[in-house]
Amino acid sequence: MQFVDLRLSEPILRAVATEGYTVATPIQVQTIPLVLQGRDVLGSAQTGTGKSAAFALPVLHRLSQSRATPATAAAAGSATGSAAKHGRQSAKRARCLVLCPTRELAIQIGASFATYGKNLPITGTVIFGGVNQNPQVRSLKAGVDVIVATPGRLQDLMAQGHVDLRGVETLILDEADRMLDMGFIIDIRRIVEHLPAQRQTLLFSATMPREIRQLAQSLLTNPATVEITPEKPTLDAVEQSVYHVSKKNKPALLSHLLEVTSVSRALVFTRTKHGADRVVKQLRATGVHCEAIHGNKTQNARERALKNFTAGKTHVLVATDIAARGLDVDGISHVINYDLTHEPETYVHRIGRTARAGATGVAISFCDHEERGHLAAIQRLIGKAVAVRTDAPALTESEASIAAARQASSSGSNGRSNYPGKRPANRQNSTGGRPYRSSAAPRYGNPSPPRNDGARTGPRRGRGGRRDIAA
Repeated sequence: MQFVDLRLSEPILRAVATEGYTVATPIQVQTIPLVLQGRDVLGSAQTGTGKSAAFALPVLHRLSQSRATPATAAAAGSATGSAAKHGRQSAKRARCLVLCPTRELAIQIGASFATYGKNLPITGTVIFGGVNQNPQVRSLKAGVDVIVATPGRLQDLMAQGHVDLRGVETLILDEADRMLDMGFIIDIRRIVEHLPAQRQTLLFSATMPREIRQLAQSLLTNPATVEITPEKPTLDAVEQSVYHVSKKNKPALLSHLLEVTSVSRALVFTRTKHGADRVVKQLRATGVHCEAIHGNKTQNARERALKNFTAGKTHVLVATDIAARGLDVDGISHVINYDLTHEPETYVHRIGRTARAGATGVAISFCDHEERGHLAAIQRLIGKAVAVRTDAPALTESEASIAAARQASSSGSNGRSNYPGKRPANRQNSTGGRPYRSSAAPRYGNPSPPRNDGARTGPRRGRGGRRDIAA
């Protein structure tokens, strides 16, 4: 289906066409009409499916086509009278609130609203921690229609009296499962207490654990369900392989691959923040220009690293899983799993960063002795064995040693194999900126470029305390 068939307003269609998009993705086709009807939506969708445009486009349409609701107008009138009594002017109240887990995702969603709403008299701002709050406070005082925020910083500004959410008509929760992982659910419930009871609510999550379904049940009213699961088809376009390598040989193997492989843009995943810094240090010692992105980096450093990677100035970006959430960069030729994740779904999400928009990609994993169980779980999920590579014999384990390890594993499992289709015995669980306006280019405190996921077709849990700075 084409965007012109979705009954969006002409200024929005013009903005979409300017970005080069004509055909809507499946999630856009299903979601946009529901949002235009005012329905609550419970969506199951991954990054890379065009999800941001699926909610930004219809929300922008509704904001531009309607005035404040009677209840909102009455409350605003009361607030205006109170403000006048105290000799100050009342600011315009936000009508849409978007909550998401990380700074990078907040910036990209804000950029999507700015891009698609550039021909509309709609204003907005992005609120996140790790930076000076004064520019964000100034934009809120000036009055905005759309607030995109991470829960922690938003609550801080609410406690200081800088945020008035009584005019919100639409609440959007994006990547709700990741907000659950990061300990934001209590914050979300506290924020929602300050919103009007009569509102539209849209909740999107890659997975639907029990806690997310309970949250949805408490926040949504008779929601329409939208399910988009693109991961399995994406895998067909990714050439997957694995090196069995000792932990001490991983640095040398990575340097070797980057030297002999035609890499246009590589995303390297590590398990920890310190591990990411260590890999960057080791690569730089061999002359590789690379940068890291994780929660211990300052916001400016993270934005600079992402900007350099997107622009092609840096060809290798080393990242942790949480910091890479929402990262949507075209042209990633290689994904390298320096550390294998213990969550098979996260592996699928990682390698889905390549082979976007009909292109092909390469995913290479390093597996040391302690990670063999993780590899077995990944292979069970994807339903096939990942091809083993031994083309760096000085660094990798021999086929004989791999076979011996498999045999030992099978013997220890009463003959059962730890590879696809077999269940292992005794299995253990391892566990901003300024407002944008129609007459000017969007500004969000030096954000990354708009995500532009208009028509592009395209982790789970580890609880922690509340934080806006992702790992």
